Amino acid sequence: MSKKKHQVVIVGGGAAGISVAARLCKKGLDVAIIEPSKKHYYQPLWTLVGGGVVNKEVTEKNEADFIPNGATWIQEKVDEFNPEENHVVTSKGNKVTYDYLVVAAGIQIDWDKIKGLPEAIGKSGVCSNYSYEYVEKTWESIKDFKGGNAIFTQPSTPIKCGGAPQKICYLAEDYFRKVGIRDEANVTFVTATPTIFGSPHYATTLTKHCEDTGVNTKFKLELIEIRPETKEAVFKHMETGEESIEKYDLLHVTPMMSAPDFIKNSSLGNEGGWVDVDKETLQHNKYENIFSLGDSSSLPTSKTGAAIRKQVPVVVENLQHVIKGETLSAKYNGYTSCPLVTGYDSLIMAEFGYDLKPQETFPIDQNKERYSMYLVKRYLLPKLYWHGMLRGRA
Repeated sequence: MSKKKHQVVIVGGGAAGISVAARLCKKGLDVAIIEPSKKHYYQPLWTLVGGGVVNKEVTEKNEADFIPNGATWIQEKVDEFNPEENHVVTSKGNKVTYDYLVVAAGIQIDWDKIKGLPEAIGKSGVCSNYSYEYVEKTWESIKDFKGGNAIFTQPSTPIKCGGAPQKICYLAEDYFRKVGIRDEANVTFVTATPTIFGSPHYATTLTKHCEDTGVNTKFKLELIEIRPETKEAVFKHMETGEESIEKYDLLHVTPMMSAPDFIKNSSLGNEGGWVDVDKETLQHNKYENIFSLGDSSSLPTSKTGAAIRKQVPVVVENLQHVIKGETLSAKYNGYTSCPLVTGYDSLIMAEFGYDLKPQETFPIDQNKERYSMYLVKRYLLPKLYWHGMLRGRA
């Protein structure tokens, strides 16, 4: 077992980890990033890949191109946390010691939690935008659809981008309309949640969109099984436990998700397995030299890149305060954003905080479907991500 020591160790080289590292390196700190992946993905565009707007290749870049100058990249996985001794152990048995730890390990997609999904994915109309490997199958399934039941699901668990499951539903509905088969399509959005969207301000507009376009909505129903041989989806009611079966011709599945197992199995996690941090300072509630942000944290807000963008400066500032022995002054208010695509030329730019009330950026009513906001998602936000956020500039 080799030993390594760094001032700050960051677990995870996704949006959160790279963005924090970029800012800390600019301040001259000794930073190591532990991340096994060779590729880095801009996942918010996968909705538009699934809708046939962009090719998936534009969402993939080399991880090495975004490791900040001065940072050490440890291309391994973390297997074990030892916060009492200030070190982590990697899958190769290496012990990496730190003064300060930032956990930004993302979210775990539990494909096997829905019976039959691993076997059915990518075949006979079963698809999901939540995988780079299979996201193109969504577009194939939408193009090949000739009529019948098109079902789009959302689970009860926290997920990456809470609006994504319905975005692809709206794109598919719009496509069916454009190619003249809308009358032959029964489009249904089935969610395990009690409402269509967490923020009531935007939920009203989304409900009206569904009414205007004829998208059926069903609530408190969890997809628990897929039977590809008979093209049946089995749902369980979240309150009564009663099971029901829906026939499908197209089934877009948002899989269940959870905190990564190596966090669940550590002393860093709360009862749900998420890294247990103060929702304002992002400091761990037990270990003062540990911070967490992004999807693996316990922060009670939607898990989006926009949320991470606002969390990053809070972690960086408060980490510096801890190093200097100062009181933590930076606070995160729960800001998140869900660019809700409602068609090929329309989008609702939902922005809100912990209180679920709007925190809008633009000097317009963002609770309306707008082409201008669609253009922001399609063109501006990817540039902001690759050239701003990951470089520690935005």
